[in-house]
Amino acid sequence: MTNHYIDFRNADVILNMGSNVAENHPVSFKWIQAAREKGAIFIHVDPRFTRTSTKADIFVRLRSGTDIAFLGGMIKYLLDNNMYDEFYVKNYTNASFIVNPKFSFDDGLFSGYNPSKRTYDKSTWTLEKDENGIPKRDMSLEDPNCVFQLLKKHYSRYTLQKVSEITGTPTADLEKVYLAYGSTYLPNKAGTVLYAMGWTQHTVGVQNIRAMAIIQDLLGNMGIAGGGINALRGESNVQGSTDAGLLFHIWPGYLPTPRATLATLEDYNKTTPASKDPRSINWWKNRPKYVASYLKSMFGEKATKENDFGYSWMPKLDVGQDASWLNLFDEMYKGAFTGFFAWGMNPACSSAHAGKVRQSLTKLDWMVNVNVFDSETGSFWKGPGMDPKKIKTEVFQLPCAAFLEKEGSISNSGRWMQWRYKAANPPGEAKPDGDIMYELFKKVRVLYEKEKGAFPEPILNLKWDYETNGHFDIHKIAKEINGYDLTTGKLMANFVGLKDDGTTSCGNWLYSASYTEAGNMAARRSKTDPTGLGLYPEWSWCWPLNRRIIYNRASVDLDGKPRDPKRPLLKWDAEGKKWIGDIPDNAVPPMGTEGAYPFIMKPDGVASLFGPGLADGPFPEHYEPLECPIEKNLMSNQRINPVIKVFEGGPDTFATCDPKYPFVCSTYRVTEHWQTGVLTRWLPWLIEAEPQVFCEMSLELAKLRGIKNGERVIVETQRGKLEAVAIVTSRLKPFNVAGQTIHQIGVPWHFGWIQPKDGGESANLLTPTIGDPNTMIPESKAFMANVRKLTAGPAKKTTKN
Repeated sequence: MTNHYIDFRNADVILNMGSNVAENHPVSFKWIQAAREKGAIFIHVDPRFTRTSTKADIFVRLRSGTDIAFLGGMIKYLLDNNMYDEFYVKNYTNASFIVNPKFSFDDGLFSGYNPSKRTYDKSTWTLEKDENGIPKRDMSLEDPNCVFQLLKKHYSRYTLQKVSEITGTPTADLEKVYLAYGSTYLPNKAGTVLYAMGWTQHTVGVQNIRAMAIIQDLLGNMGIAGGGINALRGESNVQGSTDAGLLFHIWPGYLPTPRATLATLEDYNKTTPASKDPRSINWWKNRPKYVASYLKSMFGEKATKENDFGYSWMPKLDVGQDASWLNLFDEMYKGAFTGFFAWGMNPACSSAHAGKVRQSLTKLDWMVNVNVFDSETGSFWKGPGMDPKKIKTEVFQLPCAAFLEKEGSISNSGRWMQWRYKAANPPGEAKPDGDIMYELFKKVRVLYEKEKGAFPEPILNLKWDYETNGHFDIHKIAKEINGYDLTTGKLMANFVGLKDDGTTSCGNWLYSASYTEAGNMAARRSKTDPTGLGLYPEWSWCWPLNRRIIYNRASVDLDGKPRDPKRPLLKWDAEGKKWIGDIPDNAVPPMGTEGAYPFIMKPDGVASLFGPGLADGPFPEHYEPLECPIEKNLMSNQRINPVIKVFEGGPDTFATCDPKYPFVCSTYRVTEHWQTGVLTRWLPWLIEAEPQVFCEMSLELAKLRGIKNGERVIVETQRGKLEAVAIVTSRLKPFNVAGQTIHQIGVPWHFGWIQPKDGGESANLLTPTIGDPNTMIPESKAFMANVRKLTAGPAKKTTKN
């Protein structure tokens, strides 16, 4: 999130797309209601009419997997009708930058495409530089090779009629949304967008969000109160775990995981983003300081200048290696792993193509399952279709503490790090995750001291002194993350003081300033609100530096005056030579007084309408999902994203325009359950509210298939099938797509065979092993399925009091 939940109340227009905010993030919805009470317009765009839709001022439907067409149409509409913030676009984006004249786009493909490798050579996706290495600009925005003109040209094809044919959304509905959201291009208007897995879980997931970022940049909605791009996270600490380096390609603080070709720290530091523009802060230039401090945090006194602070002890990725979820389980299926820790997860239900994952687990020698309750992963070996006598995997079940049974911090969607206290002790032998990890590593180290192993240095040299009175101490970890001045032994005040010479340590530079000599900032609970904008700067702590809205210097004019006086997020005090309001995105003076560009994390200092960093193109382009109901992409001859990885061989199969699987299917969540249901399916009152898996379908489709509400049905794809209860409802309606009638169905993914006994199976038995080319997140929101009646009898319900 660039902004935060409370900030929703500051918006004039709120667009919720790729998400069902009222049901899946109900607490946050209070701030949407607060905005509406002040006159804000709330727009919901979704294939299905939900509880969110009931509260929307404007609700429109679209076919799953066609968001870029919808948003591309909005970009064209804004440009055609001069509904963009000209000051913002010229000064705070790369609209005026000149692009390499060899760059081109033709029939669905950008220049540099290699069909045999399914990759792009991005050498033409570059910006022209002057003799000083600074990007060339045309502030009139008229040069045919400037970003603005290329943007107009690219989206000129996205007419209302064409977008309607692709999405199934009537042109009148499209225009209604475009006009309402486009009204926020005025400086005294603010528009925010809220999204979730409905945007990310596609083979164009990243580009869905890129398309909306372009819209927000055109409208001047980034860095302002009531604006931003706001991801609604599915768990209370998804943001925090990502910040802490949970994903394979990053270290804590979004430092890139090194590749094996970067043998030394010097090699690694040569990849640091650089800029020759004196007005670009390019904050990532400080990355060597954060890396050195991180390595000192990892290896303590063993990390010295002479050994590159232990850089050689850190794992490296091979060139081209992608250790993302889908690839890991594909390799596991091929027998590449001997062991696996399933820690706080349930991949036997949560993963795309869950049947493949369950088979992959049978190829292991051992597996450790750490969870609060048993799960389909922990007991995979005795699940449906399994013969325990033929499975070699030895499974260890470790009970762990639930969230109420341990102390520590969580970082919510808005980047607010909030400290939570233990409410009760865990039952029996269950322990908090930190205690389990801490004790486990001490045992591993003893083995390495005794037996050495192939590469003992990382294990033997790791700094591991986070206990008090013989017990793991979460406060010591929090302080380690904040970092120390090693010359004084005091906690760092913030990351500005971090150095690359080994005199500072920091477990995560973004969280430096969270636990200082003044105390635990995440534990603060003051309700003071000096700006009146709901920033609450002394409630918890927010990265970076307690800044509540990032890129906030984009909210002012060149002299530092708020462009929206009724929502003054920042204001330059010329006399005191300081910013007043939120923590500024760097304390430099305004641009008009020889300050710097506002987008400090971008090397060029401005927002990227033209973004050459992604695998599949510098502009978002509509492609059909891998499995789709139409034979041709109406926008070009390139039907699917040209650079996605297609898993071939083994159990992975796909269906496009196959009459056996004629309906678009999407998975989603319900309020009463959480994730795969490991925490909620064991609670009788929640199971009473949502007892079993169901399949939602339209009245028209039910009539076509002869299915009545409450009857049991089979939902099936090329990968698997499950039984479900039919919910026949007007919440879903058929789409008219290019003259064809397209039906869509939906299945929640919270269930599994363990509990309750007649609750049904995981919807991920149906989903395909295919992912976005940038993130490899699976395409679980648009695939092809069939639904047919199983019996005519009503569903059996399980209720407990």
